[in-house]
Amino acid sequence: MCGRYYVDDETERDIERLMKLMDQGQLIERFGDINPGQMAMTLTAEGPRQMRWGFTGRGRLLINARAETVLERPTFATHIQQRRCLLPAAGFYEWDPAKEKVTCTAEHNGTILMAGFYRTEEDGPHFIIVTTAANDSMRKIHDRMPLILSEEEAISWLHGGTSFIHLLDKIPDPVTTFRAYEQQSLL
Repeated sequence: MCGRYYVDDETERDIERLMKLMDQGQLIERFGDINPGQMAMTLTAEGPRQMRWGFTGRGRLLINARAETVLERPTFATHIQQRRCLLPAAGFYEWDPAKEKVTCTAEHNGTILMAGFYRTEEDGPHFIIVTTAANDSMRKIHDRMPLILSEEEAISWLHGGTSFIHLLDKIPDPVTTFRAYEQQSLL
């Protein structure tokens, strides 16, 4: 599960570099923590778009979709096949079994590209983050994590037609994790 993520200056530079690879410009409009229900910058095959995090319906906000079942769920199947997006982030947060907040970043300290998809609702476009089973670096913290893609995989995710399906089985690269008090001691 991914319930919050964040964007920083380095993330913006990585997004701009990635967008140049895709022959488009980019200006990021939101920094800091991104919570469910808030607007955030996404990358789509058509270019960058501001979207709201979470699909609304049945009295609750759906913020994540399991990679293993996303193609089987009527709420998600059409959207993931036709409207994929990327959520660039400096990292994401997860809460361990003791309910302590843990920050998760890329091992190489670069931008994380999380797989997602979107739909249009009455108030505009809304996105969901695709999650997968936790890899070895996350398993002690939580049993789920975002589906994190490399730059090459990200381009395939956006532009790959049905070739994106094999990415749903991907085990994300390891992440670096630390708790808030560990981050304080690193400063």
